[in-house]
Amino acid sequence: MILVADSGSSKTDWLLATPQQETQQFRTSGLNPYFLTEKEISKILRDQIPELIAQGNEISEIYFFGAGCSSPDRHEIVSNALSQYFPKAFISVDSDLYGSAYATCGHDKGICCVLGTGSNISFFDGEEIHAGKHGLGFVLGDEGSGTWFGKALVTGFLYGNMPDDINTKFEKAYHLTREDVIKNVYQKPGGNSYLAGFSKFLTEIRNTEYAQTLLKGGFQEFIDTNIKSYPEYHKYKCHFVGSIAHVFADELKAQCEANGIRVGKIIRQPIHDLLDFMLEKSVG
Repeated sequence: MILVADSGSSKTDWLLATPQQETQQFRTSGLNPYFLTEKEISKILRDQIPELIAQGNEISEIYFFGAGCSSPDRHEIVSNALSQYFPKAFISVDSDLYGSAYATCGHDKGICCVLGTGSNISFFDGEEIHAGKHGLGFVLGDEGSGTWFGKALVTGFLYGNMPDDINTKFEKAYHLTREDVIKNVYQKPGGNSYLAGFSKFLTEIRNTEYAQTLLKGGFQEFIDTNIKSYPEYHKYKCHFVGSIAHVFADELKAQCEANGIRVGKIIRQPIHDLLDFMLEKSVG
């Protein structure tokens, strides 16, 4: 049996393929080794993986693609935690950029963008990804991500820059104080996920000029900073993965078209396409 995982900072989607071609899907918290230690990841696995999956000693291969898994030492953190839980399985850990590229590009060349809690980009040559100078995290980067939009909403509220009617809705929805924000962003782990949680508010005010201006600005910043850093970006299809890309696909497409960008796939969760790719690769 093959177990595939696609992990962001907020959540991890898992899909198990059995010999009978049946699949079992479940979800745990995000397992980003930049924010979590091996011990913390192990605890999440122990507490959140369904018991029937955990007892599945027949699992022979695990392919984990995750945010924060961009270096060997980060791979090891996740791999060691998984090994404690699945001691008999072959375990492969790689960046979520590979998972997104496999799910969208397949074996073709293309640009693959992640727009979820965080944001990132890579060029896929059909076999390998070529990451740029991006993926700097929510303090320095994450343009156009849930964290970016959440931060914009929170600062807009705290600075008093929201239109009055939207300010009232936001205040009623979150009862937010400056002290709450400082504590959750600077003093507690998971500040990026905390900020990204506010991006859901954009769906409630989506048709307002304020929201549309914010979405246009965030996506344009992602395009300018990330996509246009590839000199030949106009030659290839640009694929998108993640909740922000999926939910606000219309606004994203419009901004891409305005910049001469050829949009390919836009998928919320790459896990099913990713499993198909890994099964094909395993057979091949």
